[in-house]
Amino acid sequence: MKRLFDVLVALLMLLMLWPVIVLVAILVRINLGAPVLFKQQRPGFNGKPFYIYKFRTMLLTLDGEGVLLPDSERMTRLGTTLRKLSLDELPQLFNVLKGELSLVGPRPLLMEYLPLYDATQTRRHLVRPGITGWAQVNGRNAISWEEKFKCDVWYVDHQSFWLDMKILWLTVRKVIHSEGVSQTDHVTMEKFRGSGRGSDGA
Repeated sequence: MKRLFDVLVALLMLLMLWPVIVLVAILVRINLGAPVLFKQQRPGFNGKPFYIYKFRTMLLTLDGEGVLLPDSERMTRLGTTLRKLSLDELPQLFNVLKGELSLVGPRPLLMEYLPLYDATQTRRHLVRPGITGWAQVNGRNAISWEEKFKCDVWYVDHQSFWLDMKILWLTVRKVIHSEGVSQTDHVTMEKFRGSGRGSDGA
């Protein structure tokens, strides 16, 4: 039922939102240049890698040594707006159709985090990752990594169709109010360095 629901809703959203998707693509191309999409490998179900897609929200500005500048220096006004409205996530509907993502599940994080998880945190990969999840409606990027992982594992243990409906409804409310888009003093979220290694919430 979950997979069928994912496919039907993703198709419906693509049909309804295609003018918005085209408009965002044009705005990103004009303001940020090419490529329009941000593509990055993430761990999926059981940690299997896949490529996630988003609309770009940052410039590709490099420093003198050819290294990307910090997020805070590359984030644009358009990018901030897209993130607040979660419009940068729209291309992930195609990930849903491909079966790599679900509408609801733990957010797929960076591949480099995999060796840093403890046994409990690793359990977040026992379900298909999602566009939104229990952690996103309980603080999103404004909560610590430890709190986020606890939410992810709680979802794995309590997942149900009705819980997914609740999360989707709460996600709409969060997007409308632009809550938890970034962590305090960060434009996105500080990197996870492993439990007890000195980062906020880690």
